Amino acid sequence: EIFSLLVSRNRSEDEESAGGKDIKRTAAQAFSGGVPKRRSSSRSIKRKKFDDELVESSLAKSSSRVKGAPLMEPARCSGSEPSSTEKKKVSKSSTTLAPPLTMMVTPPPITKRVKKSKQPLQITKDLGRWKPTDDLLLINAVLQTTDLTSVHLGVKFSCRFTLREIQERWYALLYDPVISKLAWQAMRQLHPEAIAAIQSKALFSQAEEALLSKISSNSQPKLEVFQDLLNKHPGIFYPSRTPKSLMVHWQLLKQYYLLEDQSVQPLPKGDQVLNFSDAEQLVDEAKLKDSRDEVLEHELMISDRHQKREIRQLEQELPRWQVLVDSITGMNSPDFDNQTLAALRGRMVRYLMRSREITLGRATKDKQIDVDLSLEGPAWKISRKQGIIKLKNNGDFFIANEGRRPIYIDGRPVLSGNKWKLNNNSVVEIASLRFVFLINQELISLIKAEAAKMTQQ
Repeated sequence: EIFSLLVSRNRSEDEESAGGKDIKRTAAQAFSGGVPKRRSSSRSIKRKKFDDELVESSLAKSSSRVKGAPLMEPARCSGSEPSSTEKKKVSKSSTTLAPPLTMMVTPPPITKRVKKSKQPLQITKDLGRWKPTDDLLLINAVLQTTDLTSVHLGVKFSCRFTLREIQERWYALLYDPVISKLAWQAMRQLHPEAIAAIQSKALFSQAEEALLSKISSNSQPKLEVFQDLLNKHPGIFYPSRTPKSLMVHWQLLKQYYLLEDQSVQPLPKGDQVLNFSDAEQLVDEAKLKDSRDEVLEHELMISDRHQKREIRQLEQELPRWQVLVDSITGMNSPDFDNQTLAALRGRMVRYLMRSREITLGRATKDKQIDVDLSLEGPAWKISRKQGIIKLKNNGDFFIANEGRRPIYIDGRPVLSGNKWKLNNNSVVEIASLRFVFLINQELISLIKAEAAKMTQQ
């Protein structure tokens, strides 16, 4: 009996040692199966796998399934309570399994690298809209006015920026080292002519406008006055200011009644006088309906068709009219008699000038003139006394405009109260009536010779 008891104790110890070895094996398998040799992502891979990769991935999946099965075996055997030695061994194996599991749970540092790589992309995207010329304009305008609102209203950038965008850009240039460095490098690469053009557009400061407003509005200052201002106050005016730019800005101040000796007239009390902008604000745009008039569109289409047809006909007749004009305005001078100084030849009538001074215009019952232009064509736009043609002692002809409408000499307008010299074959156009001025060269040469003899005597 004692021998049988010893044998049974040895068998139970052997079984306990065998059970401990099995637990160690299962823990080792769990540790080897819990930490996979190859880390794979749950996202789908876009590229196609090769044959060897397909075989390797399938083998890895099958091995992970086989290795993961023993993890559930201790839970299945939970029906019988383990001994104290088994509990210690299991607790030891669980403590050894904890570190690799925590290492697997901790997120990898890939996301931080992705965030760092996205940051310069946002900077370059922000720099793409703001050009170096815009940055230089912004800096010059802020230094002149120290007010971002006036910069937003007065500076014309390459894009239409809002006030918030201008504020954000200015703060970025001041406090963001990356953006300020990139903007500074881009501005350094600008051409000197581009920099000079940007500096010429700089806004006027309050000190500059205060000096300009001291010039009286009744005076008519010349460029020398503004040059003296620049010489007297070199520290106040911007370096790129010129007398011409100061004169233009002073004219703007005068136009808007901003000079010191000017005052804006107050509005009349009582019934308020509406200007155009006030009336425009009162108009309700919703009530304005774009009514489509089909009859009007049809008439406009027909008239447009007729006009195009007439233009084609005139283009076809242009060579024939060119021949007629060349025959009339040719270089061959007409036959002049000894009393005709010059001739004004039109399409229908030829007027002869036989005195040193003749008047041009439209004859009426009350007033008679030398050259009645109504004989040539429609003269309802011509004044009664349109102009005067005079011959001077030196043999030169001059025409003086005394009417309301301009007279065109060889395409150049002569306004009312001005005069212009007439040469041989000069084209004179008065209210859509064209004439050619022809001079009797032989008679004029004799007059010039007599005038030269008189001056010598």
